[in-house]
Amino acid sequence: MTKINKDIVIIGAGASGLMCAIEAGKRGRSVIILDHMEKSGKKIRASGGGRCNFTNIISEAGNYLSENPHFCKSALARFTPQDIINMAERHGIAYYEKEKGQLFCKKTSVEIVKMLHDECSRALVEIRLHCKVGNITKAELFSIVTDIGIMEAESLVIATGGLSYPELGATDVGYRIADKFGLTVTPLRPALVPLLWNGSDRKIFSELSGISINATASCGKRHFRGEVLFTHRGLSGPAILQISSYWMPGKEIVINLMPDIDICAHFMEKSKSRTELDNLISEFLPKSLSRKWCELNAPSRPMCSFSEKDYKAIANKIHNWTITPGGTEGYKKAEITCGGIDTDQLSSKTMEAKKVPGLFFIGEVVDVAGQLGGYNLQWAWSSGFAAGQYV
Repeated sequence: MTKINKDIVIIGAGASGLMCAIEAGKRGRSVIILDHMEKSGKKIRASGGGRCNFTNIISEAGNYLSENPHFCKSALARFTPQDIINMAERHGIAYYEKEKGQLFCKKTSVEIVKMLHDECSRALVEIRLHCKVGNITKAELFSIVTDIGIMEAESLVIATGGLSYPELGATDVGYRIADKFGLTVTPLRPALVPLLWNGSDRKIFSELSGISINATASCGKRHFRGEVLFTHRGLSGPAILQISSYWMPGKEIVINLMPDIDICAHFMEKSKSRTELDNLISEFLPKSLSRKWCELNAPSRPMCSFSEKDYKAIANKIHNWTITPGGTEGYKKAEITCGGIDTDQLSSKTMEAKKVPGLFFIGEVVDVAGQLGGYNLQWAWSSGFAAGQYV
C-alpha cells in the first residue's frame, strides 16, 4: 500500500480543519486534510441559510457551553472576530451585521469556502476528499490507514465535528478516535434544536402550526428573546433553539408571550369594558393563539366580569406560560452537538491531548458549544488557529 509522509494529517475539511491547515502551512509544515465527503466545508456552505453567519463581533466565553466554561478563553483571545473579519476583507468578501453582532456574507457562503481554499493553496496544503479513514495507530509517528494509502505524520488533528446534520456528513468518528487513545467524551446531546410537544400538548397545539411570535424563552436561569415558531411537532425559532441547548429531558421551559407589555395594567384599563378577553389578547397575539390560550387558561368573557385578582392571575400565566417538552427533533435538525472531548484532557493553549503528544482536537468535536449567532464558527476559527501554531 502506498505510504504518504506528512508533518501533519488533519481529519475533517470543515471550518476548524481548514483554518488549522492554513496556519500550519504558513509555518512551512507539510499538511494534508482528509475528508470522506465530496465537498469541503459542507456546514459552512449551509450556515446562515446559505449566507454564512461567519462570526459574531461579541464573542465571549459566556456565549459557550462547556463543563469547563473557561477553556475556550485562550483560543478566543488569540484569534478574534476581528481576525476573521480582516481575512474576509482581504479576500474582498462583503458582509453585513444582521442583529446582535451576527455577521453574514452579503452574497453567499461559498465565498468563505473559496477564501479558505485560496489560503490553503497559498500555504501548500493538500486536500483529499472522498477519502475513508480506517485504523489509526501511534508509535514514533501516527499511522493512518486510508483508501488512498497509509499516512504517516508527527501530528494528527481531529476536526471531524459533532453529530448534528448527518446528511452533511456528520459521524461519530472523532469520538471513536478519542476513545481509542484513552480520552473521555462528556455526555453528548443535540443542541440549537427544535423542541417537541409532549403527547397531550401536541393534540392541543399542532393546529397552531405556522404561527410565530416575538417572545422570551427561559429554562432555569437562562433566557433568550426572539422569534418562537409553532410547528406541527413542537416549537422552533431562534429563542427556542437557544434555550434548547440548556434544556434537559423532564425540565420545564417558560415562555413570556408578551415580554414588552404589562398586560395586567392593560386589563385594568379595560375593567369596565364589555370587550371579550380573547379579543383583547388578540390585539397582542395572533387570533388563533389568543383563542386557544384562553380556551386552556381563562375561558373568555367580558372584561368587566373579571376581578383584579383574576387579571393578575391571567397576566401571570401570559408572562409565564410553562410547558414540559416531550423531547427534541434530534441530531437531524440540531445545528450543533453539546458535549464532546473532555477539555480537562486538552491544553487550552494548543488543543493538544495532554497524554498523547501530537494528537489535537479542534472545533465542534471538543466540549465547547456556542449559542446561536456565529459563535460556533468563531470557535472553529479560533481553535483551529490555536492548534495551527503548534502542530
